[in-house]
Amino acid sequence: MKGTVGELGEFGLIRELTSRLTTTPAVRLGPGDDAAVVAAPDRRVVASTDILLEGRHFRRDWSTAYDVGRKAAAQNLADIAAMGAVPTALLLGLVVPADLPVTWAAELMDGLRDECQVAGAAVVGGDVVGGDTITVAITALGDLRNHEPVTRAGARPGDVVAVTGWLGWSAAGYAVLSRGFRSPRAFVEAHRRPEPPYHAGPAAAGLGATAMTDVSDGLVADLGHIAEASKVRIDLRSGLIDIPSQMSDIGQAVGVDPLQWVLTGGEDHAIVATFPPDVKLPARWKVIGEVLNPSALPQVTVDGAPWTSKGGWDHFGAIEDTY
Repeated sequence: MKGTVGELGEFGLIRELTSRLTTTPAVRLGPGDDAAVVAAPDRRVVASTDILLEGRHFRRDWSTAYDVGRKAAAQNLADIAAMGAVPTALLLGLVVPADLPVTWAAELMDGLRDECQVAGAAVVGGDVVGGDTITVAITALGDLRNHEPVTRAGARPGDVVAVTGWLGWSAAGYAVLSRGFRSPRAFVEAHRRPEPPYHAGPAAAGLGATAMTDVSDGLVADLGHIAEASKVRIDLRSGLIDIPSQMSDIGQAVGVDPLQWVLTGGEDHAIVATFPPDVKLPARWKVIGEVLNPSALPQVTVDGAPWTSKGGWDHFGAIEDTY
């Protein structure tokens, strides 16, 4: 593919992008009509939407278009899984400048498609429009399969807090990239392409999870949403949280306590949930804290004390803190 999206034109670009897509049995009608048709056997649809803006959520000198596609899909599909639902479909709204190479847009679609395949979903349609800044807007859909959604509001005193997936890896990768390095590669790739444990969300619902969310804004911040919605206090035990030796090495090199990344680094999209204390959790789940009665302390504490260090994702915070 040669040329720019402006030279290819809107409908030529749409044809190029949709030609790269695959489908699933849930898709009854894919791209090409006024709207897609996706099966909803449960008769309820779980929906989530998110936006990635160039210069705010990704940089083309740090991430390939394929990376951006994988990341955009992952952060939305993780929201579906965190409700206890199975991802089914994804819609794309794409704003691109006319001088953008066609290959960039095509590779973005490849990334979206491939991440959807990991989650068992498919890209079913969307829209493209010209604009000054690359903007990737995603809407993800999911199916509850006759289960009740697991919201943030069900945590009860006595529940345990458990997590599955990586914590702090994306933040550590950002620290590496921001200092001009590209290794350790595992952490850089975790920032570029998060790997949410999609199947863990519906599985947690089946285990009796009382509340659940994905870790997009940081563990303390996201558990704060659960604590607030459930009207409880959550206490994390730092000694129960695994910190890989390589992450410790990165922290030592850049002068950051790696626990800061684990507790406040976002964009890993691990799944964190609360469970009744008598639930036998599979090995993939790691218990890291407990749910307590509310008190005068902040709603999330670490080792019984307030966590006062700066951190957590804020879309209206300083731009350098939010890649």
